[in-house]
Amino acid sequence: MIHIQPFTFNPFSENTYILYEETGECAIIDPGVYEPFEEKEIVDFIQSKKLIPKLLLNTHCHIDHVLGNSFVSGKFKLALAIPELELPVLKAVNSYKNEWGFFKYKECTPQIFIKEGDVFHLGKNNFKTIFTPGHSPGHVAFYLENQKICIGGDVLFRESIGRTDLPGGDYDTLISSIKNKLFPLGDDVKVFPGHGPETTIGYEKKFNPFVKE
Repeated sequence: MIHIQPFTFNPFSENTYILYEETGECAIIDPGVYEPFEEKEIVDFIQSKKLIPKLLLNTHCHIDHVLGNSFVSGKFKLALAIPELELPVLKAVNSYKNEWGFFKYKECTPQIFIKEGDVFHLGKNNFKTIFTPGHSPGHVAFYLENQKICIGGDVLFRESIGRTDLPGGDYDTLISSIKNKLFPLGDDVKVFPGHGPETTIGYEKKFNPFVKE
């Protein structure tokens, strides 16, 4: 069984997730750690649970989701995996990091490119990749089918959706991703988004003003 530990980091209140299971293997998804106290928080949790980091994944590569890539990769000797279409998005971070005050940001070069349908393993558990563009050109979500859990990044929020006014964003594409990729997963699927509280597909179908049915 996969356990999910959320953290909220950096001025964007970005959700970083650690997924772990009984063997102690864990995945770190969208590390938004930037300040030393944030780095300590994530390291302390991993050490307290005696976890063994195996995966470092990005759902997409906007600055708030990649601030900690270099730290996590270096600290735990992990190869960074990102959607290939997000490579220009990742490289662009250096061009605007100072505008947002992230002077200490260090770029981490990805070694693995994720594509739709890729399956990642943690012990006896696995989760698959779903291509969900719109917020960014290569955005993906990670779906744990046996537990009906989706790590959704910045696609679907509780009663809201990801913004589409950034380079590579497209509103119609985002709505299509939600309705054609996430909604078919089932009403009882829990969505853990890149910002804000968790939600369910069923709840968003009823109450999300952007996509309710």
